[in-house]
Amino acid sequence: MTDQKPEDIRGLPTRSRAARAKATPHKQAPDEQALALARRIVDLASDKKASDIVLLEIYGMTTLADYFVICSGSSERQLGAIADGIAEGLRDEGMKPIGREGSSNAHWVLLDFGSVIVHIMAQPERDFYQLERLWADAPLIVRLQ
Repeated sequence: MTDQKPEDIRGLPTRSRAARAKATPHKQAPDEQALALARRIVDLASDKKASDIVLLEIYGMTTLADYFVICSGSSERQLGAIADGIAEGLRDEGMKPIGREGSSNAHWVLLDFGSVIVHIMAQPERDFYQLERLWADAPLIVRLQ
């Protein structure tokens, strides 16, 4: 038996999970810029008449993001307008989403800004997926009816 380290699929040495955890520093608190971005997204969604806007702090509960913004639209057209309004408003400020999933005709759109993930849903889909219930332990930062 050799003392050779395990290799990944490219033939490069791998590090243990513990070594990776030590090499990756954990943030002590959510980034203030992420909170400012999340609040800006809430404002942009509100400008497009999104309803039941919720801002949740999910930092510490997952590594997906620091914040979720969840909101609803009353029609496919409004869902698209909300998503486009957020994306365009932030693009004008020099930020582009990392990704965009779903579509207004599917009744849900997800915009990924890294530290902030935006969920835009029609009310039936929002009732079905119940994201606020799923993340019930997350601190509520903002709720606009």
